Amino acid sequence: MPMRDFVATWLRESRTARWTLIGLGALLVLGAAAFGGYSWYGAQDTRARLALVAAADLAQQATAPGAPAEARDKALRALETVLTEHPRFSGAPEAAYRLANLRLDAGQHAAARGAYEIAIAKGATGTLRSLAALGIAYSWEGQRDYARAQAAFQAALNGLSSKDFLYEEMLLGLGRAQEFGGNPAAARETYSRLLKERPDTRRADDIRSRLASLPAPPKQ
Repeated sequence: MPMRDFVATWLRESRTARWTLIGLGALLVLGAAAFGGYSWYGAQDTRARLALVAAADLAQQATAPGAPAEARDKALRALETVLTEHPRFSGAPEAAYRLANLRLDAGQHAAARGAYEIAIAKGATGTLRSLAALGIAYSWEGQRDYARAQAAFQAALNGLSSKDFLYEEMLLGLGRAQEFGGNPAAARETYSRLLKERPDTRRADDIRSRLASLPAPPKQ
């Protein structure tokens, strides 16, 4: 039997051969699909990054001195579009954080807090996560809900060392929330702690002024 006839017969009659070829074909199809999916994902990611760059530029223009309210509204819409059209984008935490900052600047405290929480929920890490946590505390402070502001500043401080560049800002915010929240003893302790841990702080005079303005502790 000629070799080509033998091969044809084997392919027709061999169940193993048929399944082997089907399997190889499936692998090739899956490989092509994976490549196509990767290419599609790459294109989507590129579009999302370009959209974020454009939105970030609008946000910067919106926060410039003398910028009209329309500029902020345009930037807000652009950042919201990035989040809605590219929900799985790796830059979504940054988009949410920038959106939150614009809302906070506009006095939209609850909406800003929601955007900061989205930034954290979408995977913000490191400094970006700390900044978002700090923003949540600022939003409560802006609403004069000092009890929740204290809790938020405390939560933001968790895991930070005194050498972290945000540590001073968070501790100062905590003291401020304690002071205006009617807890001068706790505020005194926090301000004193800050001066002890950051003796070279450029805010030393302001902190000492805050300490001096607090009611004197009761005599034992």
